[in-house]
Amino acid sequence: MTEVERKEDIQAVERLKQARDKIKTEIKKVIVGQDRVIDELLVALLSNGHCLLIGVPGLAKTLLISTIARVLELKFSRIQFTPDLMPSDITGTEILEEDVGTRKRNFRFVKGPIFANIVLADEINRTPPKTQSALLQAMQEHEVTAAGETFKLDEPFFVLATQNPIEHEGTYPLPEAQLDRFMFNIYIDYPSHAEENQIVKTTTSAYNWQLEKVMGAEEIIKLQKLARKVPVADHVINYAVRIARSTRPSENHLPYIKNWVSWGAGPRASQYMILGAKTRAILDGRFSPAIEDVKAVAKPVLRHRIVTSFNAEADGVNTENIIEKLLGDVKEE
Repeated sequence: MTEVERKEDIQAVERLKQARDKIKTEIKKVIVGQDRVIDELLVALLSNGHCLLIGVPGLAKTLLISTIARVLELKFSRIQFTPDLMPSDITGTEILEEDVGTRKRNFRFVKGPIFANIVLADEINRTPPKTQSALLQAMQEHEVTAAGETFKLDEPFFVLATQNPIEHEGTYPLPEAQLDRFMFNIYIDYPSHAEENQIVKTTTSAYNWQLEKVMGAEEIIKLQKLARKVPVADHVINYAVRIARSTRPSENHLPYIKNWVSWGAGPRASQYMILGAKTRAILDGRFSPAIEDVKAVAKPVLRHRIVTSFNAEADGVNTENIIEKLLGDVKEE
């Protein structure tokens, strides 16, 4: 890297910290509280990852995502997943058109709602696996194949899939291999008493939001590339790898992992922890991540990658408890 490029990157990091503060200020005009959720969403977006959002209905998940899209000047699309949704309802379909002058008929591909920058897949577990796969393939490849032709999706491309944690009747849970494609699993909790007071006050009045656009698609793509260039110390990488490996019963000396975990996180967890730590650091105006950054992203990265055993269920232990215990037990070397 030349000195000029280094200076440009330093300036970009400083601009990003200012932009992050402004983005959060704009979002808070609409969304009350949820600081952690907003931070995790921004980290995932600038890491070029996708998110799984878990939360009961009525916690403003759709409003939050559409607000982020407006502030970042990105095209937003919402897909309501239902049992009768077909893959073509997501990716698009061919229609037969007739030319009025020549009377010739031709097929034309009509793009589906997947052709957007930010896609909200609402209640992804409500639709059969075939339709889920159509979305997950687009997430992985950033392209759609239809009628023998491949269509590139616009960048940046960011998928947020929601799941309702309290209703499981008539659902098709995502298999672990497909869950692994999501960078983060973000849990949205109920607001505090004071926050709920503020929500009721603003949403039942004539209050009108005036949002300013902070950055656009081109700048986000540049920042995604910048996150990849951030240097990481070996001991930070080693810590992330040890955390991921400690979730695996076959490689672990911790008795509670062998007792509570059936299946641990794969190598993608280590990659996402480091990538998330890099992005979190530059969002904070720092040029290299620390172990604290890895700890901060460990929960959303590992939450959906650890499969608990019957023993854990019997003991009332969930993945959150296991991750917290691991973060306390794995030493920082």
